[in-house]
Amino acid sequence: MVDATIQGIHRGTIYSDVNFHLEAATVSTATEPEPTAERIETPIYNLVIEHPEGTILWDTGSHPDAGDGHWPAATYATFEQPDAVDHPLEADLADAGYDLADIDAVVCSHLHVDHAGGLHAFDGTNTPIYVHEKELQFAYYSACTPGGDGGGYVREDFDHDLDWRIVHQDRTQFFEGIEFIRLPGHAPGLMGMLVHLDGYGSLLFGSDVAELEANYHDERPLGASLLRDRQAWTESIRTLQDLERRHDATVIYGHDPDQHERVLEGWG
Repeated sequence: MVDATIQGIHRGTIYSDVNFHLEAATVSTATEPEPTAERIETPIYNLVIEHPEGTILWDTGSHPDAGDGHWPAATYATFEQPDAVDHPLEADLADAGYDLADIDAVVCSHLHVDHAGGLHAFDGTNTPIYVHEKELQFAYYSACTPGGDGGGYVREDFDHDLDWRIVHQDRTQFFEGIEFIRLPGHAPGLMGMLVHLDGYGSLLFGSDVAELEANYHDERPLGASLLRDRQAWTESIRTLQDLERRHDATVIYGHDPDQHERVLEGWG
């Protein structure tokens, strides 16, 4: 166990069709050939971990210019975030009582647009930026080559002068009481985080391998466009379930609106 605190920070809200988050949530049938489409609100959060070894930022949210051309038009039309402009990383950190200079390390769960959009704030600094090698490689391939399809990555989010600290293993520990665990499926190098927190027990942050509770508890897959590798995703869900069972851990999802208030309350 580590004597640390974890504070959730609200970074805005995305509006999108539920079918992106739950496979076949709305389907056409003989009795209902034209079902009503459902758009849902999925919140974005970052975490600030006050750890004995430094202040750690988990993810960086969306770029404030997401709706003003920073995101491709098709991406923004599908995953609209009208309040991105109101949530620059610096301002949200300040509201939580932090300055950018207070952040000693950044951990990227993955590099999709709603997670890596604040990395530009660390351009030219010596702040360590932890990312899995498979994620950084795939992000560059996806966003920067003719063979890539974008896939939720924008080059201008991560192509900066950053002090990258590349994670090579599927499971590794850089800070006492915190283990990073590769959970592919939604993104090749997505990392979850298992924290053994003094006074609270084990907390398992799975990021977007399970965006909603139904992805995890009901094992309902993400929609096709958010599911990069179905078999890998299934294995990652099994990994989360095994870790939850072995550590009696509380599982925290990537964008679940019903869990968001608890995340913002924080731990410790």
